[in-house]
Amino acid sequence: MTGQNNWTDATRNKTFPAQLNMAAQCLAHPDDQIALIDLTGADRRDISYGELAHMVDTLAAVLARQVRVGDRVGVLRSQDPWTAAAHLAIWKIGAISVPLFKLFQADALRVRIMDAQPVMIVTDPAGAKMADGLGVTTLIPETLARHETAVPYHMTAAEDPTVLIYTSGTTGLPKGALHAHRVLTGHLPGVAVSHDLLGEPGDCLWTPADWAWIGGLFDVLMPGLALGVPVVAARLDKFSVAGCQDIIARGNVRNVFFPPTALRMLKADGASVSGLRSVASGGEPLGAEMLAWGRAAFGLEINEFYGQTECNMIVSSCGSAFPARPGCIGKPVAGHEVAVLDETGTPTQAEGDIAVRRGSPSMMLEYWRRPEDTAAKFRGDWMLTGDRGMWEGDYLRFIGREDDVITSSGYRIGPSEIEDCLLRHPAVATVGVVGKPDPLRTEIVKAYVVLKDASTASDALARALQDHVKQHLASYSYPREIGFLDALPMTVTGKVIRKELKARAAREG
Repeated sequence: MTGQNNWTDATRNKTFPAQLNMAAQCLAHPDDQIALIDLTGADRRDISYGELAHMVDTLAAVLARQVRVGDRVGVLRSQDPWTAAAHLAIWKIGAISVPLFKLFQADALRVRIMDAQPVMIVTDPAGAKMADGLGVTTLIPETLARHETAVPYHMTAAEDPTVLIYTSGTTGLPKGALHAHRVLTGHLPGVAVSHDLLGEPGDCLWTPADWAWIGGLFDVLMPGLALGVPVVAARLDKFSVAGCQDIIARGNVRNVFFPPTALRMLKADGASVSGLRSVASGGEPLGAEMLAWGRAAFGLEINEFYGQTECNMIVSSCGSAFPARPGCIGKPVAGHEVAVLDETGTPTQAEGDIAVRRGSPSMMLEYWRRPEDTAAKFRGDWMLTGDRGMWEGDYLRFIGREDDVITSSGYRIGPSEIEDCLLRHPAVATVGVVGKPDPLRTEIVKAYVVLKDASTASDALARALQDHVKQHLASYSYPREIGFLDALPMTVTGKVIRKELKARAAREG
């Protein structure tokens, strides 16, 4: 892969050129090379880097007349070529892009717009209707006349702000993580290893994750463009197994980032996908059952990676380099110093807080206009992820979010292991495990289960699921209560909203 050593060394040594603009990073390829494969219409359309650059300049020329350096510009679109062009155009002129999700409800969109205060939103006709009444100008790029003259890059530096990405809000109100132009360079090594050294001839990237999420934007789209690996743009208004298989076939996809929810849906359907070279997953740990299923369904090892909106791609597995270890999320990625801290903030081999040292190239600059929250995120030189873990040699074992670890009768229980165990039962489609307040035990383990279509909720099935966990895990960790739901509360990025399950459990008494 051309230039791999350059970005690896830059990330490892945290050295950057005097000027760094992510748009230039992404567009630095021959004009005739394929950048994007557009499957949003009935027919496949290949978009070259030269064509993408023209799209960027068309938008940049209009934006530059109304947007100043450092202004925020929202991008309210789905996966499509103009979404990529919009972010690149905003970065090219030195402004800050704000990814916005088309599936946001009105209140969620309003909260983010009120906080970010964008001067404009690049969108489509449907998005313009969503933004109506929110007091912000909208721009639909499809209506613009093609601009033939190249717009100069603003001379930004590595530490200059460039993108404001909001957290998913699993643990509270969403916060805006402000990132600098170095964030893409910080992602590249982790993205590469999570796809067994991305950049082999014939590699082609796709994810069902929306590009408004850091996992779609900076774990797939922009790294693919920067590394010269074609990226498929394809809308899936609702994930389906057939739709997923169709996109992979039509786009000649070889490398996929599947969020855990998508993998669970594929598994529940008994689906398999052939022809892939790599499958990466992140957001929630998969567990032994899912990893074993992945080997059968894809004929390869699913590579888990770890990070968060504030500092992503800091730990990863790489099946071509070292074997996966169930329950572990991989090893630290080049350029990121990861530690587990005890109560005093000292690195430890025992269970503690997962943290990454300040200066990591993919680390946010700050929470947007939240200095107190920014300060609270750090313990000395370490940024706390909010997750608990421990080392197994040089592998990092994920135990759970600090707020999700269950304390029951003196035992500390991570929900992930129980969820993985329950997923092995043939009746279970998906599951969320939380702690329910209990006067005797502090908390008890409560499992909320979504069944496969062929199964029916009953007391007998609940007992069978409890026995299933007792047979495979420690007796103290089995769910003393099981509730059956039609669906789990999910963020727009497909993560289980455990705080909602916890609140539900507390209300049940």
